Amino acid sequence: MKTFSGRSIVMSFAVLVALLSGAVSHGKVSPGKTAPSFVLTDLAGRSHDLSKVSGRPMTILYFFDGESRPSQEGLVSLNELAKRHKGSDLAVWAITRTTKEKVAGFGTSAGITFPILLDGGAVGDLYGARVVLPTVCILGPSLKVLDYFQGGGKTTETMLVRVAERTLQRRQTKLARAISEEVIRKNPRNVKARTVSGYAALKEDDLKGAEKAFTDLSRDGTDGEVLGKEGLAAVYVKMKQPAKALQVASEVEKKAPGRAYVHVIKGDVLYAQNRKKEAEAEYRIATRKDEVEPYQSAVRYNQLGRFYGNDGQSGKARELYEQALTIDPFYIEGTTNKGLAYEKEGRWDKALESYRQGMALDGKDTFAAVLARKAQEMLDLQKDSERSKRVDQLVKDLAARYKSRKESGVKPADEWTSAPMVLTFIDFQEKGGLAERDGLSAVLAAQLAQQLNASGRVRVVERAILDRLLAELNLGSSELADPETALRLGKILAARLIGTGSLLHMPGGSLLSLRLVDTETSAIPQVTTRQIDMQASLEKELFLLNREILKTVVDKYPLQGFLVKVDGDKAIVNLGSKQGVVGGTKFEILEEQEPITYKGKVLRSAPKQVALVEVTKVEPDLCQVKVIRQDRPVKADDKVREKLEEVASK
Repeated sequence: MKTFSGRSIVMSFAVLVALLSGAVSHGKVSPGKTAPSFVLTDLAGRSHDLSKVSGRPMTILYFFDGESRPSQEGLVSLNELAKRHKGSDLAVWAITRTTKEKVAGFGTSAGITFPILLDGGAVGDLYGARVVLPTVCILGPSLKVLDYFQGGGKTTETMLVRVAERTLQRRQTKLARAISEEVIRKNPRNVKARTVSGYAALKEDDLKGAEKAFTDLSRDGTDGEVLGKEGLAAVYVKMKQPAKALQVASEVEKKAPGRAYVHVIKGDVLYAQNRKKEAEAEYRIATRKDEVEPYQSAVRYNQLGRFYGNDGQSGKARELYEQALTIDPFYIEGTTNKGLAYEKEGRWDKALESYRQGMALDGKDTFAAVLARKAQEMLDLQKDSERSKRVDQLVKDLAARYKSRKESGVKPADEWTSAPMVLTFIDFQEKGGLAERDGLSAVLAAQLAQQLNASGRVRVVERAILDRLLAELNLGSSELADPETALRLGKILAARLIGTGSLLHMPGGSLLSLRLVDTETSAIPQVTTRQIDMQASLEKELFLLNREILKTVVDKYPLQGFLVKVDGDKAIVNLGSKQGVVGGTKFEILEEQEPITYKGKVLRSAPKQVALVEVTKVEPDLCQVKVIRQDRPVKADDKVREKLEEVASK
């Protein structure tokens, strides 16, 4: 029988106490709990307070031994990835008990760019990082613990895969792909890393790359076959091969009946085929199953929420979005969808709160920024009681005119002088599949309105007025799809142009069909069809669309007016900023030509240009111009017309 010396017993007891201490501390930082705050200094003596970064989407705390290479391995890998992807916002705090002198050498030799924080032991104890190193804690928004890992070797590999998954959740696809490929380089059989790489390629619209990644994966054992075929089903949806997607999804369902995401794929395909009851059933099945990748788990609740939201059940939809966000705090689609559900309930303060949460997750997200601006405008209107009363009265008057079919607008003093160019956007009719993100129609209208208003050339009817009018008249999307209804609305709003059309949601994005309709003639001066990607190119597409609309306005509706006063080479025109005049605008001075009578028919020639003037100063109702060329002296009552020039493009 083996005996133990007193020294061995004491040492074993110390290790046991330490392990138990670590287990207790580990409990304090279990996933789902809030991480304990602390303040530590780095090698340069700078202070780092964890509570100050609670608004950051993701922070990685990496506890390591500055003298142990296995303990440093994961930190070095993260550091190299961060250096190669400088815009990735990969935030890591390296925390060690190793002395400043010893760890400084490691930091310099390894080229560590992350802050290395010196811990006297208290912080490591808080996080159970005394006995087993490295210990890694991944924190989400509000310092919520998302993941906790201890140990090197295979555990470091697992940790890196999880960081890749979390990064993919944050839509940082290039970094997610790079991290997963770093793992694959060291272990080509890691199916989770290969799955992340495939989905990152899919989100980047690299369909061929994603198809190859998932095809190769599907040939690698049982787990690989399931994950690979599930990924292939998603690829085939984006490739617009729904029958093939459903077939492969069914194969996964038979092979692994506990998988959830295949039912989301099936639901999306069925919804696009207008088989909505079957789609609902698939989404509901997805929420009841447990086997799902972390970056796909929230989507199933979101899609079911989108289904109910489209069905007018905003409260039920919002509850599902909240479930999605509990699972995935990085899920910005669910964040803005929740805000839109609050909007439909008239709770603008809660909607704004949701949009701001989205902006905190991604400061470049166009959806969150545009919707937040709109919500703030509605709240400002509610607080301004006088303005709110005026808007309420205006809406009642407009509704009465609509019902009585009485048109609005004051006729111009003459048929030549331009009235202000007013445009209103009527919500686009949404068709096709169930987009993961709600509100594209509202974002398009709001962002285009801001850009057009900023141009000074077009004035867009306030969205608050239009929304209240639609609510007063109880007009929904189906009624607004009727061209006659849209025209009537435009006329009572005194809008010369209506922007309307449809959004066809497809796997690769949404197809926008936009029509500008002239309310006076019913002519359609512009038809535009454009592919809109909600993530990659939304801002660029909106900019280009704005330029197209402005070009149409300038081409089809040039400003016209009269010289009302002439003083040498200077004159005043009866057009100002209200009509859309801006500094530098050029006007032709026109002279009517004598008509010619031929065989009893009067033939009229186009007016002749006799001079050219340029705007030097703009006031609300008039502008000052200077003559830059003339064939004869200009005089009061001469007609002017805007000289058409190409609208600048980006």
